[in-house]
Amino acid sequence: MPSRRLPPLRALEAFMRTVRLGSARAAAEEIGLSPSALSRRITNLEEFVGKKLFTRARQSMQLTDEGQAFYEAVNPHLEALARAVESQSDNIALLRLRLGVLPMFGSQRLFPRLGELRKRHPLLHIDIDTAPHLEDRVGDTLDAAIILSRGPASGLHAVRLDHNLVHAICSKDIARAIGPEITAESLSKQTFLIHNELPESFVAWKKANRLEDMEAGAIDHYDSGALMLEAAAQGLGIAIMHDDHLRRANDNRLTNLPGVPVESPYSYWFVCKPVALESRPVRIFHDWLVRAGL
Repeated sequence: MPSRRLPPLRALEAFMRTVRLGSARAAAEEIGLSPSALSRRITNLEEFVGKKLFTRARQSMQLTDEGQAFYEAVNPHLEALARAVESQSDNIALLRLRLGVLPMFGSQRLFPRLGELRKRHPLLHIDIDTAPHLEDRVGDTLDAAIILSRGPASGLHAVRLDHNLVHAICSKDIARAIGPEITAESLSKQTFLIHNELPESFVAWKKANRLEDMEAGAIDHYDSGALMLEAAAQGLGIAIMHDDHLRRANDNRLTNLPGVPVESPYSYWFVCKPVALESRPVRIFHDWLVRAGL
């Protein structure tokens, strides 16, 4: 039986890097080619598959629908090939990812699923960093990060991981004391727990529930979502947090106050420098995270 003709592998590399980096110029710099040489390699691939993978205009290259379909069909097989080579090689070192993670996301969403990733990629090891200012350190002390933000800075590759509603979360005793309806009067003696980096959540919740003029008894600030939940469970105040945090905590001491559903100004995002997607540890984690739907 005759062997199948292999695609031009250097051309395939040029195509994959261009798609992942979103820039032919950046891809050419990564490979060490001139833009024209990279374009010729992609032309060779197009001739091989008989499809137009990119449109070219004014020195820019845009992926066609056929190009997108080709990428989605080929990428999983290239990942499988890389895993197969890793499993048969004694010379491949551990893959190391420096990942910034907020503690709440880590404990509630990431760590319960990391075992799946380890089974799939046993050589991938992750250094976890929970220190402040994660976004600012991406590309420096961090390869990538999972942040809670109104929107990442421009220049970063970003994937939005969720949409949330803001809830007022408290102990069941406090909820019973407030009653079935929230009013400025019923809340005026309550303490509210607000995360230092998420002040707009409280503003949005008050506005949606027509409580802009409410004067809380006190506002306590936290830099830890986990501690906010525990404080709320202990009856120390009403935590303004995402509904997802309450659901995943599965803590029967907690409930949420009645009120209008409020879309959160903040979402969790995966962020990295675009060039970092060419790093195998970053690419493995990125693709798994997106597929896992954490």
